[in-house]
Amino acid sequence: MIHYRLVTAAILSVSTLSFAASPLLPGIGAAMQEMVDKQEIAGAVTAVVTVDRTLHLESTGHADLASHRAMTPDTLFWIASMTKPVTGVAIMMLQDDGKLKLSDPVANYIPEFAGLKSPSGQPANLTIIQILTHTSGLGEASGPAAQSANTLADLVPFWLAAKMQFEPGTQWKYCQSGINLAGRIVEVVSGLSFNAFLQQRLFDPLGMTDTTFYPTKAQRARLATAYAKNKDVGLVPVPPRAGFGAPEYPPQGNGGLFSTPQDYARFCQLLLGQGTVGSQRLLSQAAVKSLASIHTGEIPTGFFQTEQWGKRGANYGWGVGTCILRTPHPGHGEMLSPGSYGHGGAWGTQAWIDPVKGVAYLLFVQRSNFPNSDGSDVRLGFQRAAAAALAK
Repeated sequence: MIHYRLVTAAILSVSTLSFAASPLLPGIGAAMQEMVDKQEIAGAVTAVVTVDRTLHLESTGHADLASHRAMTPDTLFWIASMTKPVTGVAIMMLQDDGKLKLSDPVANYIPEFAGLKSPSGQPANLTIIQILTHTSGLGEASGPAAQSANTLADLVPFWLAAKMQFEPGTQWKYCQSGINLAGRIVEVVSGLSFNAFLQQRLFDPLGMTDTTFYPTKAQRARLATAYAKNKDVGLVPVPPRAGFGAPEYPPQGNGGLFSTPQDYARFCQLLLGQGTVGSQRLLSQAAVKSLASIHTGEIPTGFFQTEQWGKRGANYGWGVGTCILRTPHPGHGEMLSPGSYGHGGAWGTQAWIDPVKGVAYLLFVQRSNFPNSDGSDVRLGFQRAAAAALAK
């Protein structure tokens, strides 16, 4: 195993690697360089966009330490759970088409779910909105057989076999199976594979040429290496996450996408534009409103253990594949307006849309062992620097 504490120090002692794409917001690059110097990350790409402008796009540090390959705006990242809002948009497109409703039972589209029982022994009656808000109670598909599935259809028996965790609609528990089930519903309703649907209806119209479940050889050459921080030896490279990126794996709506900051910024601009980019309308205003509205009532949700109304975690609600900030709180929510929404990824990537201020904040890194990737110091430093720059 190769360790990079000394390598990193040697690289950074020569020069600060920062690829600047005009325009820039002051302070963000310095905040990210501090994180590189502390070996929290090897490098980062940061972006701040409005509906029609890029206010900031900057690359700092390295995409790969061993080869000294610098971060650039077209560096490819595994964005993991930032795939979930994309899955939510796919479902909303089909609702716009009149082909389904969020309130529909899952069994309308996958009949095997008609026999699913809740923990009380009653019919579970799962709905589409429940599987997208992590309130379904579904268990996770697990084990070697499930992991060897080649298609989303192959996973249906494993979703059905997983033990239900609670009565649907009564609790919140982060559930990968539910989001992948939503991807399967997209396939059944549209008649296309999930990846083909996204390519035709979303990625091609937006010009998201580097967003894919299956990176090509040329794209993989631009893929950022992921690192774990070891307290004794510094940053240690980690292998790609198993189950993602190869054609033998299903197109997983829970976390299968790879993308670049520039591509994902276009996705954010679609939502900032209430479903339009330029002259293109891809999504209705009503669909965007639903995507960014809380569908979980007063159920405490999310990954931040903040106190509000005497409940833990109640500063957040859940939309259609999105996490939504009810009220700002000290730390990572302090610079966002009420109603801001977005999602993070397992390896530290983040994208948050503030509809009040009309901006989206994007942070792309590849760090595998943040204690909480949504609550990292890297994200906090980026958002604070961006907010300070925008306030000037």
